[in-house]
Amino acid sequence: MIRVAAVGDVHLGADTRGSLRPALADLGERADVLLLAGDLTRLGTPEEGLAVADEFADLPVPVVAVLGNHDYHGDAEEKITSLLVDRGITVLEGDGIVLDVDGVRVGIAGVKGFGGGFAGKCGHAFGEPEMKAFIHHTEQVAERLRAALLGLTADVRIALTHYSPSADTLHGEPPEIHPFLGAYQLAEAIDGSGVDLAVHGHAHYGAEVGTTPGGVRVRNVAQPVLQAAYRVYTLEPASA
Repeated sequence: MIRVAAVGDVHLGADTRGSLRPALADLGERADVLLLAGDLTRLGTPEEGLAVADEFADLPVPVVAVLGNHDYHGDAEEKITSLLVDRGITVLEGDGIVLDVDGVRVGIAGVKGFGGGFAGKCGHAFGEPEMKAFIHHTEQVAERLRAALLGLTADVRIALTHYSPSADTLHGEPPEIHPFLGAYQLAEAIDGSGVDLAVHGHAHYGAEVGTTPGGVRVRNVAQPVLQAAYRVYTLEPASA
């Protein structure tokens, strides 16, 4: 069994530096990899990025992350990415990584994602240029995720995003904001790519468990939902 630890929306700042570190002390005994599903900072400042880098560096398992909308807010996403990478944390955006876990190839592809909504209640690339640009961006991001997933040579495939690919995990959030929490195009990319598990954050008041229309397991790992430092999910390589 492959053990995947995951959490998102930790929103670290200078005043919370080190708050998660004690809970990560036994991570190597419980998991084979740690996934971070975005919104690692509060306002996307380099100072907060440094706090995140310190928090998740030098752990006994590989750490793979995507950024979230909060991490972009300060227009310092490239600096934050650099800080994380310098500390050995892999940051994905339209690309992937394959890890060797006891001879099993674990492929992870990631994007931040974007909004747009879900089947029957979604935005369309119609009308004003701003609306068309909104949906075209979502489509482009989803296509990058699809290409990254299909490019993985792996026994197990995991999709890592910040925005949700499933309306299921948004239950509990006001329906009016669902289009800003995820998009069906992400699910289409996942369902067409042989994925075993999809992990996302962003929906603080959502549900942990869901599926894509194609039946792929989706887990919302936003820390306000988990109420824990992380959650561990297991995958069987034979299912890939």
